[in-house]
Amino acid sequence: MDIFGSVWHAGSFLLGYLLPFLFVLTLVVFVHELGHFLVGRWCGVDVKTFSIGFGRELFGFNDRHGTRWRFALIPLGGYVKFSGDADAASSPDGDALVGMSREERERSFPAQSIGERAAIVAAGPIANFLLAILIFGATAYFMGKPTLAPRVDSVTVGGAAARAGLQSGDLVRLVDGREIKSFSDLQRAISIRPGETLPVTVERRGATIALSVTPDLVETSSPLGKQRLGIIGVQASAKPEDWSTQHFSLGESVLLGMSETWFVVERTYDYIAKLIKGKESTDQLSGPIRIAQVSGMVASSGGLLALINLAALLSVSIGLMNLFPVPMLDGGHLLFYAIEALRGKPLSERAQEIGFRFGLGLVLMLMLFVTWNDLVHVRSLL
Repeated sequence: MDIFGSVWHAGSFLLGYLLPFLFVLTLVVFVHELGHFLVGRWCGVDVKTFSIGFGRELFGFNDRHGTRWRFALIPLGGYVKFSGDADAASSPDGDALVGMSREERERSFPAQSIGERAAIVAAGPIANFLLAILIFGATAYFMGKPTLAPRVDSVTVGGAAARAGLQSGDLVRLVDGREIKSFSDLQRAISIRPGETLPVTVERRGATIALSVTPDLVETSSPLGKQRLGIIGVQASAKPEDWSTQHFSLGESVLLGMSETWFVVERTYDYIAKLIKGKESTDQLSGPIRIAQVSGMVASSGGLLALINLAALLSVSIGLMNLFPVPMLDGGHLLFYAIEALRGKPLSERAQEIGFRFGLGLVLMLMLFVTWNDLVHVRSLL
């Protein structure tokens, strides 16, 4: 019985958490590395390796251009290794360049112009943003968007909305100059502005009323940790006539995909800024354990479509993280290229090596921190 139970739990973990996690992460990593790969090939650079995962190769194949496509044992990332790269972080390999023929050096990554190298490096994060736009836009185009009108059904006594003078039946039109088309738009506009006095325009029995509301700050728990949000204390209308399904043209879907992606970017930078100021908790910083947990929950409750939308959110996060100006990340390479452009020559190999070691230390410390965060969070749920 114990053996059967262990096998059952192992199978449940595999199907419920590990497979959804690997699906989401592999999709995001593959698109990121594909961006580097395609622009590198377009610039005429030889690609030695395209790897999903790190460590020992599980299986792979060589394409007609000599690139080794491989799936590795540790599926927590990936890399593209170009000719002239010393390692997966694309640090230059001076010894290898010396031993190359003139034609081989011309097709190596270090031999490309600053603009070409920058384009190859930036292509990874850009591909992540394009994936998110594609997913959000395609979802809107093919599925439509269920929309609840931003109508107030009831107001919490003593809440921010009641203090501001909002009433049952009010239809919210503007918050701080931003048009509100749905109740989710209202929630978004309010949740990111706790403690700030916001001008609100509502429609009440055919008249336009101008009010000011200051959202209250509350702390809520979610699968990704504690979140500090603004609320005003209103309930949405439950009337069937306030529900509708918006349908979008192809162009409108693209614009919606861009808008959704920008919202994630804006919200992420807002969180980082508040984290630096001490107004946010590090509890929301998540690693692979919590991402796996959330992937399993999303897959079980929302199915494949919800899981793909989670991939869009993660894709934006991966793209943003890689743009941070930290050596080892894409943003660190772009920083080195900017310095090279200003100096008229690249930093010395020693300086770049020190930078990469510093970046590696920062990345490892962040990984340890978010893993510890994950373990503390999971333990609190047991």
